[in-house]
Amino acid sequence: MTIYQMPDALANKIAAGEVVERPASVVKELTENSIDAKSTWIKIELEEAGLQRIKITDNGDGMAEEDCERAFLRHATSKIKNETDLFHVRTLGFRGEALASIAAVSRLTVKTSQGEEAGTRLSMEGGNVKERAKSDARKGTEITVEDLFYNTPARLKYMKTIHTELGHITDLLNRLALSHPEIRFEAVHNGKSLFKTTGTGDMRQVIGHVYGIGVAKKMLPIKHETLDFSIEGYIAKPEVTRASRNYISTIINGRYIKSIPLSQAIVRGYHTLLPIGRFPIVVLSIKMDPILVDVNVHPTKLEVRFSKDKELFNAIEDTIRSKFRGTSLIPEMEQKKPSSQKSVQGSIQFGEREQFSSLTNDQNHQIKETVYSEEIHQSNASAPEEEIQAAISTDLQQGTTLDSSSIELQQQQQEEPSVQGKERIPTMYPIGQLHGTYILAQNENGLYMVDQHAAQERIKYEFFKEKLGKTINELQELLIPLTFEFSRQEAIFIEHHKEELEKVGLFFEQFGNQTYIIRSHPSWFPKGLEEEIIREMIEQIMNEEKIDVGIIREDAAILMSCKRSIKANHYLNQEDMFRLLEDLRNSTDPFTCPHGRPIIVHFSSYELEKMFKRVM
Repeated sequence: MTIYQMPDALANKIAAGEVVERPASVVKELTENSIDAKSTWIKIELEEAGLQRIKITDNGDGMAEEDCERAFLRHATSKIKNETDLFHVRTLGFRGEALASIAAVSRLTVKTSQGEEAGTRLSMEGGNVKERAKSDARKGTEITVEDLFYNTPARLKYMKTIHTELGHITDLLNRLALSHPEIRFEAVHNGKSLFKTTGTGDMRQVIGHVYGIGVAKKMLPIKHETLDFSIEGYIAKPEVTRASRNYISTIINGRYIKSIPLSQAIVRGYHTLLPIGRFPIVVLSIKMDPILVDVNVHPTKLEVRFSKDKELFNAIEDTIRSKFRGTSLIPEMEQKKPSSQKSVQGSIQFGEREQFSSLTNDQNHQIKETVYSEEIHQSNASAPEEEIQAAISTDLQQGTTLDSSSIELQQQQQEEPSVQGKERIPTMYPIGQLHGTYILAQNENGLYMVDQHAAQERIKYEFFKEKLGKTINELQELLIPLTFEFSRQEAIFIEHHKEELEKVGLFFEQFGNQTYIIRSHPSWFPKGLEEEIIREMIEQIMNEEKIDVGIIREDAAILMSCKRSIKANHYLNQEDMFRLLEDLRNSTDPFTCPHGRPIIVHFSSYELEKMFKRVM
C-alpha cells in the first residue's frame, strides 16, 4: 500500500463535505463571521434558495488587504492563537475551515474594507484566486457565493427542493436573530423581502417576528443567576404547544446549539403542565465562562459539551417551575375573528394553531390579535416580509405594525403580577354542569368551564405523589397476600430492581419460579384496585429507559389519580361542585391534569358581551 498526500484542492473539497452540507451551511458560516466582526446590520440576499447565489453584506470591522487572501487558507483564523484560546472560545467561528471550504465548491467574490481607505476585492473559483483588485472604502464585508457545488455534481444532486432548502435557511435565520436581537437582520429571496428584524435588542420583539404576535403575547420572561450561569429568556405558557422540540431554542454565549439533555431539562421544568407528546416554545439564552463549555466537538459547532451539566440542567428546571408557581395559567378564550371568505359565528377553539387573549380594559380593547400559524415564517419561509407585515397590520387596529411600540404595549398586557397559592385561580361559584362533564362557574371576571375529571385527577395526583414519598410508614398488612404470576422477563426485572420497588412500597417475595406474593402495600392504595395498580406499575417501570425512584413515584401517582377520579357523565350536586373547586384552588398546580390537559377555561365578561353584540 502506497501513501499519498492529497493535493490542497482535493483536501478542501473533502473538508467542505463536513462544513458545507447545503446552502444553509454557507449562510450560517458567513453570517456568523459577520456577527464575530461586530456587525450591527447584516443583509442576506438569496437566489434559488442560495443554490444560484448567496450574498452576505455587513457593516462589521472588515479586513485589511493582506488578511483578505489569507482568510481563505485552510485553518487560517484570527480567533485562536494557542491551545489556551481553544478552551476560552468567545466567538462563533474559530476553526478557520469555513471560508476555505465554501470557496472550494463555489465561485466566490469578496469585497472588504476597514473603512479608512480603499478596500480589497478578491475573486475565486474552486478555491483558486482568479482576480485581485481595489474596492470602495465602505466599512464592512460583502461576500457573494455563486453556483454552489458547481464542481461537485454528486453533492448537488442530494439537494432538496427550493422550498425545503429555503426552509432550512429561514429556520437558521430565526435562530440567529433570536440569539442576537441586538443585530438588525434582513433577508431577501429572489428580490422579495423574506425576513427582517429591528435590532433593538428586545428578544420578545424578535419572537413576534418569528412566531407571530399571538405567541409573543403568551411568552413569560424568566431570569436567574448562579455563580456559574446566567439564564435569561422567554417560555411559552403551557397552552401554547407544538408537536416537536424544534421550537425550543437554546443559546450558549450567543451561539445557538442543539442539546437534547438541555431540551429535556426545559420540558421537565413544565412538569405535568404539558400534554403528552407536546412541547413548548422556548427561547433560552445562557451565559457562562467559556471554560465550562466545549464547543469544539462538532465541525458545525451545533453540539457542545458542558462540564457542569447537572448544575445547569437543575438550574433551568427550577427556574421554569418557579416562574409557573407564581403565575396564573388559566387559558383565556377569545371569539375568533370572522374572515371575508368564511363566516365564523361565535367560533371558539382551543388548539395549536389558534392564539387567544382576554381583553379586560379599555386600552386592551383596541387591540385585536392576529391569528395565524408560525408556518408563515417556518415551513412557508418563502412568504415575503411585506405579506407577513400585512397579515399583522390588517388585524391590528389603525394599522399598527410589529414595531417596538406595539410589542411594548403587548408586553404590558403580558406581564402579570406574581400570585401565590389560592390566588393563582380566583374563587369560582358553581352554577351548573354541562353534559355531566364540565362544571360551569362564575365570578365578577366572567364564566369558567372546569373539566371535573381533569380537576380531580390533579387533586388526587398531588395527594398520591406526596404519599408515595413516605410509603414505608403507611403500610397495610394483608390477611391474605396478593399473588402474582409474572413472565420470565418480568421476574428477572423484579429481582434486579427490588430496592427501587421497595422505595414505593412494593415488597415482592418469591413464591416459586415466576410467582411472587405481596404481604403489604401502602394503606392509601385505591380500594379494590390494588392488584391492577401494582401490575400496571410494573409494566410502566419496565418501559422506562432508566429506573429512577422519582419517575416511578410520578408514574404511579398519575396512574392512581386517573383511576380514582370522577368520570365524564357523572352528575354532581352544588355542594360537591363547590368542594371540588375549592380543593382545586388548594392544589399546587391547578391548571392542568397530570397528563397536561387544561382544567379551566375562562370566558371574560367582555368576550361574552362581544359574542352577544352588547359591545362592538
